[in-house]
Amino acid sequence: MSNVTIATRRESELISFLRLNDFGVEEISENILRVTHLEELPVFISINGNNMYFELDLGNISSFADKDLYFKLLDLNTEILPVSFAINNSNPDDPRLVLVESRETGDLSDQELLAVFDALQLAVDKAEVLLAGYLN
Repeated sequence: MSNVTIATRRESELISFLRLNDFGVEEISENILRVTHLEELPVFISINGNNMYFELDLGNISSFADKDLYFKLLDLNTEILPVSFAINNSNPDDPRLVLVESRETGDLSDQELLAVFDALQLAVDKAEVLLAGYLN
């Protein structure tokens, strides 16, 4: 009997679900959340219609970025799926290297949502290894 498992499906509101799973949640605006977990970098979630967009800011790399770094970041994108590296140019004076991901909200499971946070943190680890060579 000890190997019997039960799968359950229960609907929860996003903020309550995140808090129940030990995430800190701050409502930045009506559609933007700042989500923290342990000592990890914060993840910003933007909700637009039926889509959730996740963004994790890795910082400004313009002082040392070159063609070689951008090529390596593109190459790493194949290793960090489902998340991707991108450049956030919303402030042209401060371009930011970010990790991004998106999900449809229509039938989002708990495991699918938690997997996004896991994937983002694994990608941060890979980014740290790559960027360490440029920061030393």
